[in-house]
Amino acid sequence: MTTACINSKNKEAGKMPRTKSDEDSFNRLYTALTLFICISITTVLLLTVSWLPPFGDPGNPAHNEVPRKYLEDGVSDTGTLNIVVAMILDYRAFDTFGEAVVLFVAVGAVMVLLRHTRPPDAYDSLLEEIDSPVLNVVLKSTSFLLISFILVYGCFVIINGHVGSGGGFPGGAILGSAFILYASAYGPQRASAFLTFRLYSRIVSISLLFYAFAKGYSFFVGANGIPSVIPKGIPGELLSAGLILPLNIAVGLIVAATVYVIFILFSKGEFR
Repeated sequence: MTTACINSKNKEAGKMPRTKSDEDSFNRLYTALTLFICISITTVLLLTVSWLPPFGDPGNPAHNEVPRKYLEDGVSDTGTLNIVVAMILDYRAFDTFGEAVVLFVAVGAVMVLLRHTRPPDAYDSLLEEIDSPVLNVVLKSTSFLLISFILVYGCFVIINGHVGSGGGFPGGAILGSAFILYASAYGPQRASAFLTFRLYSRIVSISLLFYAFAKGYSFFVGANGIPSVIPKGIPGELLSAGLILPLNIAVGLIVAATVYVIFILFSKGEFR
C-alpha cells in the first residue's frame, strides 16, 4: 500500500521512481569516473617525476643562489640561528601564513561535516570506561603527570624555535597532543570547559590577524627600503630574531588548537 502510494505520488509529480537498475548504473558510472580521475592524476605525477633532473646533479635547480643565500645570510638577515625557521617565518612567511589559513579552513570543513552527525550514544561507552574506578586512578593520575611535562616541553619548543631546533609547528603539535591526552583521560566534556568553540575562534582569528599584519609590515618596509623599528637583537639570545618569536607563538597556538579541535570533532562529533 505504501509503495503504491509513493509511486502514484511520483507519477503525479512527473517523476519516475528510482529502480535498482538505475542505482547500479549510477554506481558503475561513479566507479568508472573515480578510477579515471585517480589514474589520470597518478599518470601526471609519474610523468612529472620522470622529467625531474638526476639526483645530485650540480646543475639541478635546487643547487642555485637561493639556498646559498639562506645559509650564508640567514643569521644576519633574520637574527635567528635556526635557518629552517628563518625560511619558514621570514623568507617564505606568506607561504606559512597560507598553511595556517588552510588549517583553519580544514577545521571549518570538518566541523560542517561532523558537528551534528554523531549518534548521541556513540561516545558514551568510552566515557563509562574512563570513569571506572580502576582507570579513574591509574589513567587520570598518570595523564596528569605526563600532561604537565608535555605542556612545558611544547612551550619550550615554541619559544626556543628561533634559537635552536623547534618552532611553532612542532611545538603546537606537542601542545595539541597534551590537550588530546587530557580529553582522553578526563573526558571531552571537562576538556571543553577550557577550550570552547568561541575561545578557539578567538585564538585562531587573533593569531592569523597578528601574523598577517606583522609580516605585512615586514614586507612593506623591506620592499621600500625603510629601516624596521623592530630590533633583531643578538643571535642566540631568547629575545632576538625580531618578529620570529611572536610569530612562532602565533603559529603554535593555531596548530595546537587545530589538532585538538579535529580530534574532538572526529571523536565526539560536536564542538561548542
